[in-house]
Amino acid sequence: MNPELDISQNKSLLWLMAMACGLCAGANYYCQPLVHSIQQYFDVPQSQVALTVTFAQVSYALGLLLIVPVGDIVNKTKFIPLLMFFAAIGLMLCAFAVNLPMLWIGTIITGLFSVAAQVLIPLATMAVKPEKTGEIVGFLMSGLLVGLLLSTSLAGLLSNLFNWKVIYAVSSILMLILAFLLKSRLPTVPTFKMSYGKIFQSMAKLLLEEKRLVYRALIGGCAFAAMSILFSTIAMLLTSQPFELPDVMVGVATLIGVFGALGTAKIGKIADRGYTNALTLIGVIILAISWGFLYLGGTSLISYILGYGIVSLGLAIVHTSNQNIIFRLRPDAKSRINSIYMTAYFTGGACGSALGVYAWHHGGWMLTCMVGFGLVLAAAFFALLDRLYLNKQQVSI
Repeated sequence: MNPELDISQNKSLLWLMAMACGLCAGANYYCQPLVHSIQQYFDVPQSQVALTVTFAQVSYALGLLLIVPVGDIVNKTKFIPLLMFFAAIGLMLCAFAVNLPMLWIGTIITGLFSVAAQVLIPLATMAVKPEKTGEIVGFLMSGLLVGLLLSTSLAGLLSNLFNWKVIYAVSSILMLILAFLLKSRLPTVPTFKMSYGKIFQSMAKLLLEEKRLVYRALIGGCAFAAMSILFSTIAMLLTSQPFELPDVMVGVATLIGVFGALGTAKIGKIADRGYTNALTLIGVIILAISWGFLYLGGTSLISYILGYGIVSLGLAIVHTSNQNIIFRLRPDAKSRINSIYMTAYFTGGACGSALGVYAWHHGGWMLTCMVGFGLVLAAAFFALLDRLYLNKQQVSI
């Protein structure tokens, strides 16, 4: 790495990048606490509105697969603001939606192009010293996760004070402002000559050659699927009996997750010291414990809030450990590696959201919690396979 590119001491730029990550991530989750309000506004079945969460995650996964890898072969300084511009257009469509299909279209456009955050993070790892990779990734992930969690609270608050559409209009304007500020400040990092078609051939090769990338992608996908079950069911649970909370309180209930998100920079520093496997184990255990609290949360709001906070912490630990590992695999393919990992991650999220809706309508909160716990067990299984593979590699060396 060129020492002149090191941005680890440029705090103002790092804060801008963290805010951009948070805004991009949060843009896909505004509808979570608004399901009830959107249902009343458009007068459609609740299950149709709940699908908006799934559409957001599916489109985001497609953006990760089809757009993020391009980051390895284009000028990221121009590419990232361009993506944010198109995401702002999607948000504005949501703000002016006159029916549910128009909201879905805006949601899909937003999901596709808000992957700008997933181009920003590989750029950051290319512009810092290798020994600071975990710390910088952790800092940007703090911004991303805080933005994701605050998005639901702000969406509920603005819906309660004004209208559910306001959050989309405000975030669209903020997206444009951040895109403009970043355009002149992002560092220029090396790109690699490769055609668009060759990108996917190289990604297939990475999947075959980097077993740890595959295992870590599966761990992340299962862990995020477990969390995403809450994303698609939180409004349905907390707006019904015995809670019957308004939109703003549904959003406030998720704020406890911010504490786990704020810890990712510290988690990244620990991962930089080589404790990624131990952190993964701790994260999976925390995820498993969280579902006990969440199950009791079906009748206890305090238990639900505690469970939400614990599951957010567990996911932050697992995800930060995963990224610390994958970004060290191939320095010349960071965007493609991140694309593979995050595609699996958000595909898992989309599946988790869909499973959450299905479980809620067919077995209530008990089945929802059983599915969530089952996904945590799946993450633990792939973590075990990753550890066995790593031990095998160390023995062969």
